[in-house]
Amino acid sequence: MRRLQEERRGLQLYSLASFSLWRDFHKTSILARSKVLVSLVLILTTATLSSSMKDCLRGKPFLGLLGVLTVCISIVTAAGVFFITDGKYNSTLLGIPFFAMGHGTKGVFELLSGWRRTKENLPFKDRVADAYSDVMVTYTMTSSLYFITFGMGASPFTNIEAVKVFCQNMCVSILLNYFYIFSFFGSCLVFAGQLEQNRYHSIFCCKIPSAEYLDRKPVWFQAVMSDGHQQTSHHETNPYQHHFIQHFLREHYNEWITNIYVKPFVVILYLIYASFSFMGCLQISDGANIISLLASDSPSVSYAAVFQQKYFSNYSPVIGFYVYEPLEYWNSSVQEDLRKLCGGFTAVSWVEQYYQFLKVSNISANNKSDFIAVLQSSFLKKPEFQHFRNDIIFSKAGDENNIIASRLYLVARTSRDKQKEVIEVLEKLRPLSLSKSIRFIVFNPSFVFMDHYGLSVTVPVLIAGFGVLLMLILTFFLVIHPLGNFWLILSVTSIELGVLGLMTLWNVDLDCISILCLIYTLNFAIDHCAPLLYTFVLATEHTRTQCIKSSLQEHGTAILQNVTSFLIGLVPLLFVPSNLTFTLFKCLLLTGGCTLLHCFVILPVFLTFFPPSKKHHKKKKRAKRKEREEIECIEIQENPDHVTTV
Repeated sequence: MRRLQEERRGLQLYSLASFSLWRDFHKTSILARSKVLVSLVLILTTATLSSSMKDCLRGKPFLGLLGVLTVCISIVTAAGVFFITDGKYNSTLLGIPFFAMGHGTKGVFELLSGWRRTKENLPFKDRVADAYSDVMVTYTMTSSLYFITFGMGASPFTNIEAVKVFCQNMCVSILLNYFYIFSFFGSCLVFAGQLEQNRYHSIFCCKIPSAEYLDRKPVWFQAVMSDGHQQTSHHETNPYQHHFIQHFLREHYNEWITNIYVKPFVVILYLIYASFSFMGCLQISDGANIISLLASDSPSVSYAAVFQQKYFSNYSPVIGFYVYEPLEYWNSSVQEDLRKLCGGFTAVSWVEQYYQFLKVSNISANNKSDFIAVLQSSFLKKPEFQHFRNDIIFSKAGDENNIIASRLYLVARTSRDKQKEVIEVLEKLRPLSLSKSIRFIVFNPSFVFMDHYGLSVTVPVLIAGFGVLLMLILTFFLVIHPLGNFWLILSVTSIELGVLGLMTLWNVDLDCISILCLIYTLNFAIDHCAPLLYTFVLATEHTRTQCIKSSLQEHGTAILQNVTSFLIGLVPLLFVPSNLTFTLFKCLLLTGGCTLLHCFVILPVFLTFFPPSKKHHKKKKRAKRKEREEIECIEIQENPDHVTTV
């Protein structure tokens, strides 16, 4: 075909073979290799910069770097386990590094934030213990939810091999990720604590000079080697407050987002968000189109997009009709059954052509020997019928010839909703292949993707539903305040529906990749909203505004660091010429964007309007203060010496 194309420049050829879709589907992983490495470099850079501080003693930018490397090691280990156990690679596994990175770096940044909130005068072992106590429970719950949700996808209940392989690898990645973070990264925190306790530079690992020595050095040397808290190290309760993100949240953002004049605009923004999400949810379309899973410059896409859709959009793909058992083709009842099965189709059939040939030639072939003899000696030797030789398989037993298998080609007339009609044709033909006397199968390479869609729409949705149910059970028993569960359900539902609706408006269909991303969205939203919400509902400040400020102060930095790193790491996917990576980019971008919107805009405003109320905290504090005053009065009355001196 290439030679013919070169010889005739004006002739445009499009080819599609049975192996073309498999080849073009796996082409995505080859095209994306270098871009995944670029994503890793971007995430490493973002994590390192966001973990830095001006303070050369407490900055520790290498902790962000080591945290991302910890997640990378867990992903590589999971890949090694996968290939050692004879796992079969497919291009859907391209999403695992991004899925695992989004969850793993959240634990890294939360642990790093918890470490920096600890008191510096404590031994570094106690500081690590305090950091673990702040982070480990929440991260264990979210990791368990990831494991349960994707574990259901890896179970025998999932009958889609690609989804099952993806979920198996994801479960291994999450499990290894959990242990690597609390072991390897925890040891990195211990090492950082030793350096900090001995006053070593956070980058150069050398002793920080005294203030008297620095005064005699140039300004640039003082800027590089100066501890910004040398003069206040004994009085500064939390130097982490000087981190640039922490400072921005405390001094600027928290005051702005809780301002009474900002809240109406946030409500309007959420109504717009909900309207577009609802509008998108009403326009959900299926993902049976094979183009959405292939490399965009592949021959299969050119064939499907240009040739099939442009010129033959009202016709189904060519359906192979394969009769795989010996059949009495000369029998009139068999001929009638074949006509009924092929009724409504445009058929390219050697059987029909042969019947017409016999009729025109006025030849009678009512028995087996005559039928096969005329077929072999006369019909198949004519030039216009020689191409049917490949459609019939003969076998010879002694002097007798038999037809053991044959094939026909069928094309159905369809309307604009071609994919849905082809699926309906498949659903009607396949039961007939088991109930009729004629044993046959129907096949086209695109049927694999149509079956893929038909199964993947229901199974992962059920998996996500079971995941939500288990999440509710877990959080119901483990969380003190029931309103935390309620707010978490509302937040996750809002994010999930928002991603689904906006994804549809962005021309993303419900295929295997997008549904896996929706399951991941459920976990990603819980991963980021749960710590913020539970800190809010358990806070003891006087007002809701103060509670949301303290929640953002405690978890906002880690959330912003993680989501920013996650979104920046997605950028290289735009430059992979594949529809699969475009779908992955769009879904994960919406996941990160909607989660960030809820954590920093919607929840901080809506939580100041609705329960839980903080009035009972005021009453408790007043009661404690009154009780303390009564105790002091009693002590004064019982001490006569003290009273006389007064």
